[in-house]
This record gives sequence, structure tokens and C-alpha cells, in this order.
Amino acid sequence: MEDKQGPPAWPRTQIQGRVLLFTICAAGIGGTFQFGYNLSIINAPTLHIQEFTNETWRARTGGPLLDHLVLLVWSLIVSLFPLGGLFGALLAGPLAITLGRKTSLLVNNIFVVAAAILFGFSRKAGSFEMIMLGRLLVGVSAGVSMSVQPMYLGESAPKELRGTVAMTSAIFTALGLVMGQVVGLRELLGGPQAWPLLLASCLVPSLLQLTSLPLLPESPRYLLNDRGDTKACLAALRRLRGTQAVAEELEELEEEHSACQGRRARRPWELFRDRALRRQVISIVVLGSAMELCGTDSVYAYASSVIRESGMAEEKVQYAIIGTGSCELLTAFVSCVVIERVGRRVLLIGGYCLMTCWGTIFTVALCLQSSFPWMPYLAMSCIFAFILSFGIGPAGVTGILSTELFDHTARPAAYVVCGVLMWTMLFLVGLGFPFLMEGLSHFLYLPFLCVCVCGAVYTGLFLPETKGKTFLEISEELHRLNFSRQAQGAAWRGPEVIQSTEL
Repeated sequence: MEDKQGPPAWPRTQIQGRVLLFTICAAGIGGTFQFGYNLSIINAPTLHIQEFTNETWRARTGGPLLDHLVLLVWSLIVSLFPLGGLFGALLAGPLAITLGRKTSLLVNNIFVVAAAILFGFSRKAGSFEMIMLGRLLVGVSAGVSMSVQPMYLGESAPKELRGTVAMTSAIFTALGLVMGQVVGLRELLGGPQAWPLLLASCLVPSLLQLTSLPLLPESPRYLLNDRGDTKACLAALRRLRGTQAVAEELEELEEEHSACQGRRARRPWELFRDRALRRQVISIVVLGSAMELCGTDSVYAYASSVIRESGMAEEKVQYAIIGTGSCELLTAFVSCVVIERVGRRVLLIGGYCLMTCWGTIFTVALCLQSSFPWMPYLAMSCIFAFILSFGIGPAGVTGILSTELFDHTARPAAYVVCGVLMWTMLFLVGLGFPFLMEGLSHFLYLPFLCVCVCGAVYTGLFLPETKGKTFLEISEELHRLNFSRQAQGAAWRGPEVIQSTEL
């Protein structure tokens, strides 16, 4: 009797876990890891690149570049990264639809390889323009991966693990941030001679993805809904899940496919005109803006000065800064573990409430740091507590909303909207933050406190819980919420465009 029952279930479960973990790592190492990595490595060689810019200009013209022009060139080098991210976000939707999720991630490495070549030979060529172009290209790559990676993982994961798997995008972002801080240490590649290698080191995770991701299957939902290839979808499911429960999940995918059949992929601007998507669009706009405007950048900017005020030796400040990135990485792991137990809403509301609390104490500590000798230590503690609160909620949960709140035809367009919003906010915050810091001084964080409160209130009042639900169940619930006044109790029969094809 035991032979007829076949092999025990645990080996297949282990195989499923290994394949899913391999998929997460292969997508993440060349995806959101690159975003965090390229965001942080540019801080270490700041003075070296400014000196290189001045020397290059002197070699060309015979005279030095004025200080404010050196600062302008440096500002362009930094700000071209979010500008490239904006272009990448616009490319992400069309690429995901045309090439597929996995192929889009692979093609996206072209931008990283080109940027690494420009970075590596910039000093030998005597061209700071190559650094500027390279930063633009890595920004484009980050913009594509920040949208396509969570889409790919969210569509490939089972519903019981969808939140956990999608949250790994935040883990790889935080991991890239910490790795960039570590590699940028003076003892490694942060020295005056090694900065071209530091910038070009983004090639390493790109090569890792190019060698590993081709071994993995495409998103089953893309294969079924976009290509209409049931056989390939079944094969992808079997590789990702093993042989257990595949038939049941395939049935769910086919129900979702039936609901989307007859519809083309939505365009970004069409999302704003469709009443059936009103709550979803408002949610990603409000919560996406809150994540970028909640004040994390201001806390990171204050970190080094507050740590110095606490009396720490200058040569040890860079190691303390690594601790800030490690906090976000730690909480990303914690959030990944608990998200399927406590749900999305609890993490978002709790994160924003804690950020409001720590931000208030941080503001008081900044105002009183000259009055009490222990205030700088309190401010430094608030920095770490604030980053921990940000990592456990808004940093990861916000990124998976576009996957869960939108159906298959609207999902790529939703990621375009969310990506454009994120990169625009990042660019504007980077541009306006110095003026805000100069104008408000110690009260800089007051506008960000209002944003945190708004994020918590909106989540509590308007964001539905998606934990443990299929995409079709989420669509039905959102349809009822969007049309609750017009048709209370009416059953959802699918999108309106399908009704026009009924006989």
C-alpha cells in the first residue's frame, strides 16, 4: 500500500522551497539589489569624484572649475540616477507586456553592463561626462527592476506566500544598501584610487543574474493570460510548486484568465478614467507618495551629524552609518516573516504610527541637544528606531500593493504609475531637501510627521486587507467597494467590457 501512495510529500516540498528560493535570489540580485547598491555607493567617493571633475576641467582648459560649478556637476551626477529611474519606470510596463517578466529582467542588464564600462574607464578617458551617463543608465535599470521584479515574484508565488515572496524585493533593496556602504569603506574600494572600480562593481550582481535567471521559468500568469499558452503555464507551475496542488492552482489561474479574456493591457492614463479602479489608483498614489515623503531621507541625512555630536570618533562614523542600513535590512527580514500572519494593514499602520512617535521625539531632541549632554544620544537612538519602523512596514508593503490591488491587464500600467510617482518624488525630495533643511532647521521633520499621520489614517480607513486571498477574490472585493453605493449586494460578473461580447 505504501508503494502505491508514491514517495512522501516532504522531498517535493523541499524541492518547491529550493526552486522558489532560487527564483527569489536570481531575480533580486540583479533587481532591487542594484537599486539599493547604486543608491549608497555614490556617497563614499563624493570628494574623490569632485576632485576628479576639477582636475579634468583644469586639464582641458588650463584653469580650475569654480566651486559652485563643481557642486553643480556633482548634483547632476547624483540627480541623474532618479531621472534615469523615471525613464526606467516608463519602460517597465511595455517591456513586461512585450517580453515577459523574466526576459525583461534579463534584458535590463544591458543598461548595467554599459554603465559599468563607462564607470571603469572614466578616469582613464578623463571624462566626468561618462560618470553622468553611467549614473543615468543604472537609474534606468533600477527603474525597470523596481517595477518588474515584484510583479514577477508576486505572479509566481502561491497565494499563501505571495506577500512573503513579494516582500523579498525590500530585503534585496536593504541588502544592496548595506553592501554599498560596506564596499564603500575606505579600507575596501572607498579610497581615492579605487573609486572607478567601486562604481563599476555593479557589474558583479548583473553577471550573477545573467547566469542564474535563465534557468528559471517565466511567470505562470504571464504565460497563460498574455500568451495563452496553457501548456507552458502548467510546466512553469510544476517547476515552481512540484506536483502537489498544481491542478487546483491552475483552475484558479484559468478563472482569472476568463475574467481578463477579451481585454487588452491597460495604458497608464486609462487607470485614472476607470471608476472600477478608483480606490486602487488612489491607494497607490497616496501610499506611494507617503513612502517617499515620510522623512526617511532626512533621517539618513542627519545621521552622520548626530552621530558626530554624540562624541564618536570621526574614523568610526562610517561604521555607525552601516548600522542604519543594517536596521532596515533586519526589519525587512522580520516583515517578510510576519506579513502573512498579521497582514498588510497592520504593518503599514504600525509602521507609520511608530515613525510619527520617533519623529516627534527626534525633533524635540534636535531642539534641546545643546541644553542637555545626553540629547545627542537620544537623537541617535531615534534615528535607528525610525529606520526600524520604516523597514517593518512602509518600505516593503507599499511595493506589493500594485501586484495585489490590480488585475492582470492593469498590473503593468499600475507599476508604471507607481514607478513614475516614486522616482519623481525621489528627484524632488533630493532637489528640495537642502532648502527645506536650511529653512526649517531643527523643525525640518514637522512636514514629514503630517505625511506619516496621513499614511496611517488612509490605510486604516480605505485600504482593504489582501492577506491569503486570490487575485480574483481581491478584484471582487474592490469591485464591491468601488460600486458600493450603486449596487449593494450585486454579484460581480467580471469587467464591463466582457459584457458587450455576450449574445
